[in-house]
Amino acid sequence: MITFIRNIFIIPELRKRVIFTFLLLAVYRMGSQIITPGINIEAMAQLFERAKDTIFGFIDMFSGQNMGRMTIFALGIMPYISASIILQLLQVVWPYLERISKEGELGKKKITQYTRYGTVFISIIQSFGIALFIERLDFNGIPVVLNSGWGFRLLTMLTLTTGTMFLMWLGEQISERGIGNGISLIIYAGIVVGLVPGVLDTLRGLRSGETSPLTIIFLLAFMLVVTGFICYVEMGQRRIPVSYAKRVQGRRMMGGQSTFLPLKVNTGGVIPIIFASSVIIFPSTIASAIEHPIAYTIREQLGYGMPFYNLLYLVCIIFFTYFYVSIIFNPQDVSDNLKKYGGFIPGIRAGKNTAEYIDNVLSKLTFIGAIYLAVVAIIPTFLMMGFKLGALPFVGDWLEANLPRFINDGLGVRFYFGGTSLLIVVGVAMDTVQQIEAQLTMRNYETFSKKGKIRGRRG
Repeated sequence: MITFIRNIFIIPELRKRVIFTFLLLAVYRMGSQIITPGINIEAMAQLFERAKDTIFGFIDMFSGQNMGRMTIFALGIMPYISASIILQLLQVVWPYLERISKEGELGKKKITQYTRYGTVFISIIQSFGIALFIERLDFNGIPVVLNSGWGFRLLTMLTLTTGTMFLMWLGEQISERGIGNGISLIIYAGIVVGLVPGVLDTLRGLRSGETSPLTIIFLLAFMLVVTGFICYVEMGQRRIPVSYAKRVQGRRMMGGQSTFLPLKVNTGGVIPIIFASSVIIFPSTIASAIEHPIAYTIREQLGYGMPFYNLLYLVCIIFFTYFYVSIIFNPQDVSDNLKKYGGFIPGIRAGKNTAEYIDNVLSKLTFIGAIYLAVVAIIPTFLMMGFKLGALPFVGDWLEANLPRFINDGLGVRFYFGGTSLLIVVGVAMDTVQQIEAQLTMRNYETFSKKGKIRGRRG
């Protein structure tokens, strides 16, 4: 490790890229201390603590805890991610975008431009909705907004939209002139910074005697095992052998080589969890705005950590894993490209049979990936509060009385390090190390892994 870090700073170009990346991340953290004008900070913080299990709590995780304090980066980079996902989905159903995406570098620039326009549009809509929402809030009679009205709304829209566009620019600069994926690193920085208060709170519990040393040791070991498991699965691939027939092109003999088609176990990445989290939070958020006994029951049963919440969450993750993978990976296109360049899978007839074979293999891998995502996503719920099986109707009392206490009540962890955040932190770290290793390998320096190159999420 020490040699790896030293080698990074030996190479001038790599050293400049790493320092540039850290400086821009520092700018991001400095901007996170600037509060949106017209906000009562204390009242906003108290109210947001109550709303952490709604859609705003989900946004706050990706914004680096900026949403709860209503800083200029309150929207974070989520509008950009949403616009990117929407453009990616539209490329499948809109022939115009599909054609542009296949035009090489020029098409990529157009897609990026459309993504920026979409980011501005989504930021304006979200910031306007947030301004209207917080205008109605008060804490113990103290309004969150000091001077409500169209002046505050327009200023909030301008501030939050500009903050998101500035973050997008920072991410693009890091990707171009720094090291790693800039957008991912901004999310990574926000999540890691949010962990620090939680860790300190856990240590205070250890000092006060609320948390036993044995629990801390078990927690550290458990998190280490889970992190290693995520790294192992994220690097997992199914390599389908592909051979290319020999053919004469002009005076040259082409083909005759063998390679492989890599299919990742977790092809969908973290996107299915993001989709599932967004969908499952909406019912409780809508129900919280309705004063009715039925709405209260829905809000209670779909509260964070409740059994029906967990069940619906797992089902949504599995569904969106298959849905997203079916959109971003088309076995028929892969089969056509192999056939076009003279490639074939040994023992499989080219064309329709090849597409069916790839689809069959991908379906099995997707099932494993979906279960993996579901397990990782439910781990933080177990650590923090357990599965609360006692809340189930009819059988809840029996389950609570006969099952071990830690299954119902959890381990009492004081901070959220959930499936989405854990996958992002591990995945971004792997991608960044992969890019650094590529730079070191080109210059014949010793890398982090002596046994071989680390495969990031992109393979």
